[in-house]
Amino acid sequence: MMDFIRGTVTSVRPDRVVVDIGPMGLTAICTPAAASSVRVGERVELMTSLVIREDGWTVYGFLDADERTVFEQVQTVSGVGPRLAMGLLATLSPDELRLAVARDDLVTLTKVPGVGRKGASRLVLELKDKLGPAQGLGAAGVSGGVVAGRWQASVTAGLTSLGWSVKEAEQAVLAVTPMVEVDAGDSEGPDIAALLKAALRSLDRS
Repeated sequence: MMDFIRGTVTSVRPDRVVVDIGPMGLTAICTPAAASSVRVGERVELMTSLVIREDGWTVYGFLDADERTVFEQVQTVSGVGPRLAMGLLATLSPDELRLAVARDDLVTLTKVPGVGRKGASRLVLELKDKLGPAQGLGAAGVSGGVVAGRWQASVTAGLTSLGWSVKEAEQAVLAVTPMVEVDAGDSEGPDIAALLKAALRSLDRS
């Protein structure tokens, strides 16, 4: 098992980083929040999860062990693979996900790109006793399920998971940013699903 990687960051993209680990450069798929927290030239240590499939080996990187644990646990849910697991963590922190599952909060879970109401119900049913209690978030820690400031990463992750390039996704995020500014007073935070749909429409028109 590959438990972690440690080395110098040589490349950063919204959904991955390349780390020079000595004899080779290793690509780790990350959440946008994790990728944006590192810089080229910095030393970094990422907790890792190795997924082996017939078409190749993929390394997923995380800033802490808790994020990696949640990534692996959600894949025990039927129909959830690594890509959707990363989508969950791109939209919700581990504690936000725990609270959403504990509260049967389907509205929050369906804000994750690719998760419909049936999928959200399945997440609640199958994860109820697996994720444990929230570790660092109080009962008031989630407002509408999405922390302010994460919507850009969530929409970017959703678009790239649908096959759009990172550049196209970034352009679409810029296109829908005025929608968020207009709704900045909304206490529930941005509607990720609505923003993703708007971003898709902007790409279709381009």
